[in-house]
Amino acid sequence: MLPPAYELPAAVFLLVAGTVSCFAGYRLFKSVLAIYGFILGAAMASSVMGATNTAGMIVAALVGGVVGALILVFAYFIGIALVGAGLGALIVHVGWSFVRTGDPPAIAVIGLSVLGAIGAMVLQRYVIVFATAFGGAWMMILGGLEAAGGRAIAGSARRSAWILYPMSPATGAKWVPIAWIALGLLGGAVQLGLTARKNRTL
Repeated sequence: MLPPAYELPAAVFLLVAGTVSCFAGYRLFKSVLAIYGFILGAAMASSVMGATNTAGMIVAALVGGVVGALILVFAYFIGIALVGAGLGALIVHVGWSFVRTGDPPAIAVIGLSVLGAIGAMVLQRYVIVFATAFGGAWMMILGGLEAAGGRAIAGSARRSAWILYPMSPATGAKWVPIAWIALGLLGGAVQLGLTARKNRTL
């Protein structure tokens, strides 16, 4: 949660960070972990502030973001498991949006999150590549949609605070999952190509 005037800069940050994660997530994995940790920490910390407390939201977002980034960077293996779990949860939400409206069953989210975490530890390279590719692709779409909306409403007095809804950037838009899959596969292919080229030169 941030003041409305910060919606556009935050959306641009999501778009840029998503691009880095999507196409260079494996090579810059610690940086990507820091980005994910910052976003998660900022979202959680700022949400405890009142919607009218502008300074409090900003300070909480910065402090929470730094703490979140440090936690994921220093807890490297835990970070890998969390990335896998996050990808599993994201897959459930996107897949559910194809067949139903609303949130998916909690058991499905938990089950896919656990499987994603286990898979991330067993097949680290490939899970990191595709988790960062698909996670980055989702951030790119989210950032792009928020930026498009932010140009029209940033700084507007219509809302007291901007709230990021990471699992439902465009409710009812059937093109979003298709674009996400296409971008994720492209990012994964680019990352695999880069890592294979690097291994051949060693």
